[in-house]
Amino acid sequence: MTSEELLELADKQIAMGELRGSPSDDPVNVPMIRHWLDAMGNRNPLFLDRGLAPPSMAQVWTMSGVKRGKDPSPVDDLLRALDANGYTGVVATNCEHTYHRYARVGERLTPGTRFTSLAGPKKTAMGEGYFATWNVTWYDEDSEPVAEMMFRVLKFRPRERREPFPLKPAVNRDTAFFWEGVRQGELRIQRCSSCGSLRHPPGPVCPSCHSTEQGYVVASGEGTVYSYVVHHHPPVPGKETPFVVAVVELPEGVRIVGNIVDCPVEAVGIGMSLRVTYRPMDDELILPMWAPRET
Repeated sequence: MTSEELLELADKQIAMGELRGSPSDDPVNVPMIRHWLDAMGNRNPLFLDRGLAPPSMAQVWTMSGVKRGKDPSPVDDLLRALDANGYTGVVATNCEHTYHRYARVGERLTPGTRFTSLAGPKKTAMGEGYFATWNVTWYDEDSEPVAEMMFRVLKFRPRERREPFPLKPAVNRDTAFFWEGVRQGELRIQRCSSCGSLRHPPGPVCPSCHSTEQGYVVASGEGTVYSYVVHHHPPVPGKETPFVVAVVELPEGVRIVGNIVDCPVEAVGIGMSLRVTYRPMDDELILPMWAPRET
């Protein structure tokens, strides 16, 4: 289904309004209340002494269990449609309760469910997904509300995890600033805080004034090919041969080694204008590479 079709289905589910389920199989009872209080570490004598259920137990009384079929709900068709479209991941994001009164021992509660909204598709840290929201109200035998719950989940499409790239750069306290910059899309060049000279690769001591006080500047991302080789053999784990390894000269006055991409190997030449690009190699590693600069 397209996004438009999913949103249309959501509108139909909203239009259904509230669907009442079946009354709970068991009435509100003392053993369940005792188990709940035990599990929660709640020592308040109010509940057992007065025959009242903790308000947060509202959902417990009407849960269908593993084997018994559950009542139809305006939520089900939409969740199935999201699953069928690859949004199989789920994480609860919001749950808000409203309590009208305590449920009493001996009462049987009846749930009423209504679907309220579908928002998406949204880009999230989990992946692309939709936020689905519905409300459940628990009624007593006189159809008076006892408690309500707003529940929202993110149904997301899990991202495929890449195989870890086998060649990992060494990251230490001298180079960490450089790799943090790469993750943020910045090409950082180490600068001596004492004399201002730039250098790459980074190091612990300035070769010009021997200071250990270091900072960095963010390079423009432009460069030219100073020299290069085309690697054919031996095979390199995680890379297809042939590929170009170049020494790139930056206008800031330093040189950096990197791969040239988005260009046939035979088209690479000394003096070629380049622009830095950032390529994810796996779920964690990003490498700066170089592509021909558009003119």
